[in-house]
Parts: sequence; structure tokens; C-alpha cells
Amino acid sequence: MTDLTAFIAGLPKAELHVHHVGSASPRIVAELAARHPDSPVPTDPEALADYFVFRDFAHFIDVYLSVVDLVRDAEDVRLLTYEIARDMARQNVRYAELTVTPFSSTSRGIPDLAFTEAIEDARRSAEADFGVVLRWCFDIPGEAGLAAAEETARIACELRPEGLVSFGLGGPEIGVPRGQFKPYFDRARAAGLHSVPHAGETTGPETVWDALTALGAERIGHGTSAVRDPELLAYLAEHRIPLEVCPTSNVATRAVPSLEEHPLARMVAAGVPVTINSDDPPMFGTDLNTEYAVAARLLGLDQAGVADLARGAVAASFLDAAGKARLTAEIDAYADGVG
Repeated sequence: MTDLTAFIAGLPKAELHVHHVGSASPRIVAELAARHPDSPVPTDPEALADYFVFRDFAHFIDVYLSVVDLVRDAEDVRLLTYEIARDMARQNVRYAELTVTPFSSTSRGIPDLAFTEAIEDARRSAEADFGVVLRWCFDIPGEAGLAAAEETARIACELRPEGLVSFGLGGPEIGVPRGQFKPYFDRARAAGLHSVPHAGETTGPETVWDALTALGAERIGHGTSAVRDPELLAYLAEHRIPLEVCPTSNVATRAVPSLEEHPLARMVAAGVPVTINSDDPPMFGTDLNTEYAVAARLLGLDQAGVADLARGAVAASFLDAAGKARLTAEIDAYADGVG
């Protein structure tokens, strides 16, 4: 496995399901917590490990929001975004679609234009300094209701930063039906944004159906419960709608009891396209390289199979055709050279 671990570490990769604030490393979280001492978040990076142990999904959301509250001005936003790219570069992530929740910042007093300018400035600098191409998915925090949906759609469609490619829906699923967000997804899709809602993480397959039928989902965030509905699996496979799978996250939030019970292999066996992702990596004590190693174990993959996972992520991405061709060629050259 050591050889495969080294292969994964050097493999050029794309990541499609990773959250902006949820990617804050302990070093950055501790730095922000020290700047904002009224926060309950520990300032000691070691203490953060205990803080990031979750009782259940609701507790995870509470902890996540306490970290969101540390991002209070445009400079916090820029610093966080730029440092995330630095961490990605260390893992040979070449392209990432970062899920960003503007409402979490604008509702805390950061002006919308200052927010979008901060992430765009960080995006351009990160590409120049680290060679990491960032794109944005602006997502609605579902628990904040329709006012948050309206604000997210307005910022996405009216300010439309250059890096924005998609529109999403995150947060708790229980008690937050997907269908109520249809008008906002309709507006975003009419503006040319792709639809990538979370669904079927902590609820059943009916939530995935709702994301497909009401929100026009082109990829599904998590989709863990899809394996409970053979008809849904067949639909996803036939229409080539990828599931953004985050194995360690699903165990950490108790959406799945254990890695051994994770449905990834059943998704693949049904012919559903899957991508491997880290979701909120420091919070879950993981990173994308670790998730690739987990997927390799669950699926019984060798180096060639792992390279295919990387190619699949590029294919499922919203990168332009030329960018996809370049990154796929880089993966091919790496796999051939190491092989």
C-alpha cells in the first residue's frame, strides 16, 4: 500500500466537493480564533482536534457554524481562500470547485462586493503562485431558509464573479425539503450556472429524486442513500449524473456507520459515475489524498484504477474543454511515467 500511497500523493487531481470554510486548516482556524477571542473555538491547534469530534450531524453543523463566525471581514475571507489553495497544492490538486456560502459572510456584515472581490483576488493569486485553478459553487445554507436562498441567488446572478460556475444547496437535509428552492435554482440555471445540490446524505433517496426533478441537479453532493433505490441508481447511471462521494465525512457525521459499510462500491457496481472528495477536510481529520486511499481500499483499486478515479473527476467537473484536456493529459503522463 505504501507504493499506492506515494502514487496518490503525486497524482494530479481535481476536487469537486469541498467547502470553503470547512477547508480551514487548524493553523488558520487557530489564527482566526485568536483574532476573535469572543469565539468558543479553541486557539490551540491541538485542542481543535477534540473540538472537531462530532456527536452527530446536528453537532457538526453547530461546530461548522462556530468556525464560519470567525470569518468576519474581507481580509479574513481572502486569507482563508488563499491558504486553502496552498494546502491543495501540497496534495497536487490542480483544479477545485470550492463550495462557498456567501450568505454566511454577508449576513455577518461583510458587504457582498467586498466578499466576491476577496475570493476572486485570492483565486487569481493562488493560480499564479501555486498553479491551483479554483472555481466557485455558491450554495444556499438550507437551514437559513428562503431569505438566504434569495440573497445567494442575487449575489450569484447580479455580481457573477468570474470564477463562479455552479449553484448549490447545503446544510441539514432533515426538515429542509429541496423543492422549496426550485425558483432560485431556476434563476441560477437561467443565468448559465450548473446545479449541484447536496441530497441523500442524511435523508433517503427521495431527497435525491427531488434534487433531480425540482432543482435540475447535474451532480449530487453525497447521494449516499441512493443505493437504497435501484431505480434511482439506474437513472443516475443512464443519465451519467455523478455522485460527489466523501467517505470519511459520511462516517464523521454519522451518515454512514463505518467505512466498511460505506455504499461507494455499490454505487460503482451500479454504473453510477463517482468522484472522490474530502468535503470539510481538517474538520474530519482527512485530505483528498487520504480519501483516494480510502476509495482504493473500498474498491480494490491499483494505480491504474486510482488514475481512472482522477480522470473521472476531471470529466465530471465544470472545467472548460481545453482545461479538461490539459489536466487529463497530465494525469495520463504521470500514470504512464510512474507505471
